[in-house]
Amino acid sequence: MQLHDLWFAVIAVLWTGYFFLEGFDFGVGVLTRLLARDRGERRVLINTIGPVWDGNEVWLISAAGATFAAFPDWYATLFSGFYLPLLVILVCLIVRGVAFEYRAKRSGTQWQDRWEWALFVTSLLPAFLWGLAFGNLVRGVPIDADKNFTGDLADLLGPYALLGGLVTLTLFTFHGAVFTALKTTGDIRPRARRLATMAGPVCAVLTAAFLAWTQLNSGGSVSFVASAAAVGALLAAVVANAAGREGWAFGLSGVTVVAMTAALFIALFPDVMPSSLDPRWSLTAENAASSPYTLKIMTWCAALATPVVMLYQGWTYWVFRKRIGTRHIAGNH
Repeated sequence: MQLHDLWFAVIAVLWTGYFFLEGFDFGVGVLTRLLARDRGERRVLINTIGPVWDGNEVWLISAAGATFAAFPDWYATLFSGFYLPLLVILVCLIVRGVAFEYRAKRSGTQWQDRWEWALFVTSLLPAFLWGLAFGNLVRGVPIDADKNFTGDLADLLGPYALLGGLVTLTLFTFHGAVFTALKTTGDIRPRARRLATMAGPVCAVLTAAFLAWTQLNSGGSVSFVASAAAVGALLAAVVANAAGREGWAFGLSGVTVVAMTAALFIALFPDVMPSSLDPRWSLTAENAASSPYTLKIMTWCAALATPVVMLYQGWTYWVFRKRIGTRHIAGNH
C-alpha cells in the first residue's frame, strides 16, 4: 500500500470516528427541543454530552488537519468550493461551544432559553450540512483542469446531496435518541425509546435510498457490502430499541454510522474529489497528495500520538458512564 492510500484510509477513519461520536452529540442537541418537556429535562440531555462534546470534536480537527497536511490540493479545492456550507458549520460549532459554556452563567430564564435554542439550531444545521457536503463529495462537483472549483452554491444543492443531508440529520437524531435512552433514567428514558422507534423506520428508508443511489452511481462490490451492513444494522437497531435493549440499539446505530461512512469513502476511492466536468480532472489520492517524505513523517507522528488520544477519550467516557435523570439536576443557579 502506498502512503497516500494509507492516509486516505486514515482520514476515512477520522471522519468515521467523528460521525460516530459527534453524531449522537448532534442528535442529543436536536432532542433538546423534540424530546425534553421542560428546562429540567433539557438540562438532563445537555448533561449527558456535557463532559464529552468537546472531545468528540477533536476527531474533526484531526481530520481537517490530516487533510491539509496529507492532501493539500484536496483541502484547498474542498474548502474553496464548499466555502459557504463549511463556514456555516464552523460558525455553528463556535456558537454551540459558547452555548454549552455560557448557558449556566446566569440564572435568568430568558438568558438560558436563548442559549438552549442556540444549542438546538447549531446541532440541527451541522447534522444536515455534513450530509450535504459528503453527498457532493461523492457525487462530484465542477472541477477544472487546474484543480479549481468552478461551480456555485446551486451546484451543491442537487437532489442527491439534499437526500444525504436528510439522511445524516435523521440518522444522527436516531443515534442521539438511543444514546439518550442508554444514558438517562426516569420518565425521559422510555420517551426517548418511543421517539427512536418512530424515527428509526423513516431513517431506514432514507438511508437505504441514499446508499442505493450511491451504489448505482459509483459503487462496487465492497461498498455494496458496507451499504448492506449499514441498512441491516439500522433495522436491527430499531428492533433492539423497541425491545428495550438499549446497549444493543446504541451499538447497532453506531455500526450504521460506521458502515455508511465506510461505504461512502469506498465508493469515492481512488478519487478524493471527482470532477463532474471531466473524470480526467478529478482529484485522486495520488495526484492530490503531499510528498512521500511529508507522508512518512506524518505516519510516525500519528503512530505515536493516536493511541494516547484514544486512551484519554476512552477514559473520559468510562468516568462519565453512569445514567442521569432529573433527580440528579440541582436547582437553578
